[in-house]
Amino acid sequence: MSDARTWGKIGGLTAWANNEPEVMVGPAHAGFRRRFERLVDPDGLLSPREREIRADRARRAHMLTLAAKSAAVRSARKVAP
Repeated sequence: MSDARTWGKIGGLTAWANNEPEVMVGPAHAGFRRRFERLVDPDGLLSPREREIRADRARRAHMLTLAAKSAAVRSARKVAP
């Protein structure tokens, strides 16, 4: 492993050891949630609760789609030598 890669890993592990998970990934999670809120309510007309419900459903549908595609690829790999 290169020195830069080793020091990068050390830095990452140190950051995770010294910070709460919300600090490390909170902004990314918030942005991911906002993406689905904009998808289901681009004009901002829904109530916050309804927007949250629909965004959650859209996020879950997205994740299930990814899981189905992943399963199909894994299945195809089993068939092909």
